[in-house]
Amino acid sequence: MKKHNFNAGPSILPQEAIEETAKAVLNFNGSGLSLLEVSHRGKDFDAVMIEATSMMKELLEIPEGYSVVFLGGGASLQFCMVPFNLLHKKAAYLNTGTWAGKALKEARGFGEVVEVASSKEANFSFIPKNYDIPADADYFHITTNNTIFGTEIRTDLTSPVPLVADMSSDILSRPVDVSKYGLIYGGAQKNLSCAGVTFVIVKNSLLGKVDRHIPSMLDYRIHIDNGSMFNTPPVLPVFTALQTMKWIKAQGGTKAMEKRNLAKASLLYNEIDRNPLFKGTAAVEDRSVMNVCFVMNEGYEELEKSFMEFAQSKGMVGIKGHRSVGGFRASIYNAMPLESVQALVDTMKEFEKKQ
Repeated sequence: MKKHNFNAGPSILPQEAIEETAKAVLNFNGSGLSLLEVSHRGKDFDAVMIEATSMMKELLEIPEGYSVVFLGGGASLQFCMVPFNLLHKKAAYLNTGTWAGKALKEARGFGEVVEVASSKEANFSFIPKNYDIPADADYFHITTNNTIFGTEIRTDLTSPVPLVADMSSDILSRPVDVSKYGLIYGGAQKNLSCAGVTFVIVKNSLLGKVDRHIPSMLDYRIHIDNGSMFNTPPVLPVFTALQTMKWIKAQGGTKAMEKRNLAKASLLYNEIDRNPLFKGTAAVEDRSVMNVCFVMNEGYEELEKSFMEFAQSKGMVGIKGHRSVGGFRASIYNAMPLESVQALVDTMKEFEKKQ
């Protein structure tokens, strides 16, 4: 039976990226050695790092004056690296979910933090609007996609201060005007690579402004100057990220990804809205294209367990919702084929007929 991988992260990857990574693990670049055992400073892997950096710049059309680095530690480490490097006196944060809240909490250890708006009282079911960003803030931080509650900021906001974005789960899923951001970061395991590597895109002119001592491992400038090689990088996930980006380029780039992703999301949301057994949990205007969250409709709550079992019997993997929301969550990242989303929709229709 075919498996349909809706896991939220680590999650589905292009088959080509998995196969190329597997080949490299066995024999990297014809060297007779595994990718897992070669020197990260050897010419073969150095070429991988250079190409991965170049590919990220190409796919996102990153302008001059920005650097791309690949680091360890996940997005969670960036929650403190961002304020360590950028927060001099005050930072502003938009609280749209669990990860946004964690980033905000970490920043409070480095200076004043203003929560400009939050949707916590509504269980993060919408993206706040009509808030004021303090003009004297060192930066304004947003989390573009909320994997747990299924909301997404799909426009490049205009901010009076440098805009910082956690794009862990929607990077490369649509075109982005990088020039509107001071810094973009994210863990790769949701839409770019396997777990273990973090990407950071930073505007160079923002760095070196704080007066605190920054440990070398937490200083963006050190990693930029060393080409992501200040310490041993996570070689395998960097290689996988490169293969994924090659796949994205071959599909037509971020514009093609956006078209594919919108089609998948529309297909699934239309079924959720049509099917009397289910209902979405996020405000319609803020629904995520990456993570589709839904629950049993009023009057059908007792069917949750039986639908989960039925879906699993049809090959659906990873659709259990986060404990904060309950119900179901279908993560439909770049590598998720339309056929798998159709299979989930067909499963929902079949379950409806059985009732």
